[in-house]
Amino acid sequence: MKRQAKTRAWHFRHVHDPYVRQATEQGYRSRAAFKLMEIDDRDRLLRPGMTVVDLGCAPGSWCQVAAQRLKGQGRILGVDLLPMTELAGVEYIQGDLTEQATLDRIRTALGGSQVDLVLCDMAPNISGVVMADQARSYGLAELALDFACRSLQPGGAFLVKVFQGSGFESYVRSLRSLFEAVQVRKPGASRERSREVYLLARRLRHIDRVVGLE
Repeated sequence: MKRQAKTRAWHFRHVHDPYVRQATEQGYRSRAAFKLMEIDDRDRLLRPGMTVVDLGCAPGSWCQVAAQRLKGQGRILGVDLLPMTELAGVEYIQGDLTEQATLDRIRTALGGSQVDLVLCDMAPNISGVVMADQARSYGLAELALDFACRSLQPGGAFLVKVFQGSGFESYVRSLRSLFEAVQVRKPGASRERSREVYLLARRLRHIDRVVGLE
């Protein structure tokens, strides 16, 4: 009964969410589009001519925003375990980032080119066990950071969703050791009660890349 009550409460909030309505009206695949738009309006991450990789891209709202702001100039590569309906101007790889076969497909698609921006809005399936969910969340964030360090050009940027709580400070320290600037962003489109925040890491330092995507 508690689970059913929580499901009904979530459905009520979702239906009455103004960002959900705006996403539907404006043709975005999810309300998450407004999170990236707000961050990009502030930080000017997306520019024509860039190469962008979007990890955990399905259903595709961040890819939509990136495609609009690159204006047909540059490359966008989306990666997700789930299927994603085709988007104009976006290349898509369906695969598991924990598997070498998926990393090999990304490497082939990039053709040896380094990346200007890595986006990551991944989140685990929520079990309701806080500590376990937090650990899985940071497991994904570590995976995305490893990918960013292997694929970004020196000076590149990385935007990743994390959840405040256990593991947050440690992850921020890791970012600060690898990037020259790290900032916390909480866009208005993030639900007020949610512990999610976005970490924006800019200007990747010159580091010795480990064997993998290079």
